[in-house]
Amino acid sequence: MTLNGKHALVTGGGTGIGLAIARALADEGAQVTITGRRQEVLDKVAGDGLTGLTMDVRDEADVIAKTEAAVQARGPIQICVPNAGVAEGRALPKTDMEFWRNMMATNLDGAFLTIRECLKSMQQTDWGRVIAISSMAGVKGLKGASCYSASKHGMIGMIRALSEDYITSPITFNALCPGYVDTDIIPENIARIMARTGMDKDAARQVMVGANPHKRLIAPSEIAAAALWLVRPGSESVNGQAIEITGGQM
Repeated sequence: MTLNGKHALVTGGGTGIGLAIARALADEGAQVTITGRRQEVLDKVAGDGLTGLTMDVRDEADVIAKTEAAVQARGPIQICVPNAGVAEGRALPKTDMEFWRNMMATNLDGAFLTIRECLKSMQQTDWGRVIAISSMAGVKGLKGASCYSASKHGMIGMIRALSEDYITSPITFNALCPGYVDTDIIPENIARIMARTGMDKDAARQVMVGANPHKRLIAPSEIAAAALWLVRPGSESVNGQAIEITGGQM
């Protein structure tokens, strides 16, 4: 129980990667605030160290207010996991401003606001970890997803810059960059691929499976294990990194 007394905040913590990380942190003794836009989703998984709090990462006022509420309830945030995101590809000629802004507001602005607000209490403590959930699209351009790739590249740039800003502090900043992970996003992407290409379901699924070098989907628990490594003793000098979890070299 290496995280006893620590408070973690995980955005998009009600499902998928966020939930896997939140549960792993709670299993290590942390009190975890999980956020999302749907209270009913959070309520289903709350308990056992997880407390649900509705928050829209696109809304600055909401992020400020809800982060303050979490700190008041459970103490300073020492582990910040900006995970909430939108994952959808669209060809550039079909990318309108509404699509672009929603992607950036969620993936990049949301990460910025979450980190900024968590740092307010984290800097008052003697230890902190920021673990942003980026993507393989943050380290390479993902075909057919220029908007998504831009948002995830931006996240990594921010993490690298912050690691330099706080280089002598007890706070580290890193990004996890998964390939295709076996979450609820997979069926949604399958439907989009089928609609766009006319592929059948199996062929559409294989597009994502085949994109991972080891030719299988990644389990959310594998991402959670990497996050745990970054909060455990021995990771103090891992800082400013974009850690690829893709099943091979990208």
